Amino acid sequence: MRLAACVEYDGANFSGWQTQKHDVRTVQEQVEAALSKVANEPISIITAGRTDTGVHAAHQIIHFDSSANRSLFSWCRGANRFMAADVRLLWVVDIEDDFHARFAALSRSYRFIIYNAPIQSALYRSLATHEFRPLDAKRMADAGKSLLGEHDFTSFRAAGCQAHSPVRTMLEFKLGVQGNWIWFDVRANAFLQHMVRNIAGNLIDIGSGKRNNHWIKELLELKDRAQGGVTAPPHGLYLTGVEYPEEYGLPSNYRTVAYWA
Repeated sequence: MRLAACVEYDGANFSGWQTQKHDVRTVQEQVEAALSKVANEPISIITAGRTDTGVHAAHQIIHFDSSANRSLFSWCRGANRFMAADVRLLWVVDIEDDFHARFAALSRSYRFIIYNAPIQSALYRSLATHEFRPLDAKRMADAGKSLLGEHDFTSFRAAGCQAHSPVRTMLEFKLGVQGNWIWFDVRANAFLQHMVRNIAGNLIDIGSGKRNNHWIKELLELKDRAQGGVTAPPHGLYLTGVEYPEEYGLPSNYRTVAYWA
């Protein structure tokens, strides 16, 4: 039997999603261990996408197979009982055998949150990226529109990114601001390693006046990561949604992430 589940986690104290050979704490290890206890058999999970150290998820989708006869309630509540407080299953559902959390996904959505103030917050230091320079949100919003559509995102990928192609289609870009908080939402068919954090780093440079309003467009045309500026810290990055074909009937594809205004 195949099941799908939604995972929420605070990535601050995890060394990313994927289980690693050396002894570090990962989300995958936590979730697999908990589900295996519920099933009383080894469980391996497939995820919609791996997240890096410090990155959070409000709506990460996984699937797994099991021969154990458990109710959906028991899968969800049982697994949560065996996991630490910074990771939770939000729901578990039966799913068709052809469902694949990664390959069936139509798009993925992220939110990046910036705390723009002279002094770092003691409360939100692991939940938002701090920027002490005053930022012009309108300049950032205007620049971000250049990301929309199909582009070669070589300038925004990590040096070690293993994706076969740098071409991605950005389906949505929105930026909001209230008080000391600036956030932007992006949705694409897929993302490259560090792509959102590199977008964030360059938007921050534009908002601070370090770069001109056309810098994002210029970077896309350059197709050169060496020209792409700094990678923003992971603390403000959240996976907020994974979209699948309606035929699978999964619960709501998105989960709201507040900006703590």
